[in-house]
Amino acid sequence: MGKKYLLDTNTVIDYMGNKLPESAKKELAKIIDDEINLSVINKIELLGFAKVDQDFIDFVNFSNIYQLDEDITELTIELRKKNRIKLPDAIVAATALYHGFTLVTNNTSDFDKTHVPHA
Repeated sequence: MGKKYLLDTNTVIDYMGNKLPESAKKELAKIIDDEINLSVINKIELLGFAKVDQDFIDFVNFSNIYQLDEDITELTIELRKKNRIKLPDAIVAATALYHGFTLVTNNTSDFDKTHVPHA
């Protein structure tokens, strides 16, 4: 079994909206075909609009959703204490770190100080 990934919201939106370069789209398709992992924050961000396309609903329904449990909460608190990072990004970073995931994001600068591996 290879590396495991957690997808950030912007990556899912860009993938579903066909906004990625072909090479990135192919790489992301391999990750998605293997296993889709999202933080509960990503689920909220993807489905929290007044109108949501069925494709996004289906995508989230086929995903493994990692909840905000006590361990991730404590790690989120530590990340927020040590870094200037938005709460949703801190939760995503903590989820990736706790579960040993590489984060797939288009906003790598949001996560640079967290030491979460990202692609």
